Amino acid sequence: MNILETEIPDVLIIEPKVFGDDRGFFFESYNQSALEERIGSKLSFVQDNHSKSKQGVLRGLHYQAAPYGQAKLVRCVVGEVFDVAVDIRRDSSTYGRWVGANLSAENKRQLWIPDGFAHGFLVLSETAEFLYKTTNYYAPTAERSIAWNDPTLDIKWPLPMDKLILSTKDMQAGSFTDLK
Repeated sequence: MNILETEIPDVLIIEPKVFGDDRGFFFESYNQSALEERIGSKLSFVQDNHSKSKQGVLRGLHYQAAPYGQAKLVRCVVGEVFDVAVDIRRDSSTYGRWVGANLSAENKRQLWIPDGFAHGFLVLSETAEFLYKTTNYYAPTAERSIAWNDPTLDIKWPLPMDKLILSTKDMQAGSFTDLK
């Protein structure tokens, strides 16, 4: 597998080596030792999540406050999404910057999002199924959201605003400058 840096070096794109023929394909979707070697620390995933969404659904930008922060390994297994990670680590040189990547069933890419990042994605295909591996359990009392359209972040979502479908929670999310 290839592990590629993004504009924020702690956020990584993981490209598998796919072996295919007329029967289909095979690839290794996760290799703990390779990822641990690249990030320089041990990993322990404790929860897997699976969502299905229709085109235009934007989920995010979500994170969990300390001490319940989560690192995530995410991928799209049906359809295509534009996936975004925002650095919310106040002591980071990339604080307030974001990186986006298209993840799809076709390209089989995954995104490694360390703890200390807000995360969101926008469904580009008719439907998408999205998988998350997380390093901490979901903690409702620690759940936080940043507005998907926060002007400080200026995320370039690839669909027009009138095509987006958001939950009430995401429509009411706070601003980046009010992070808690």
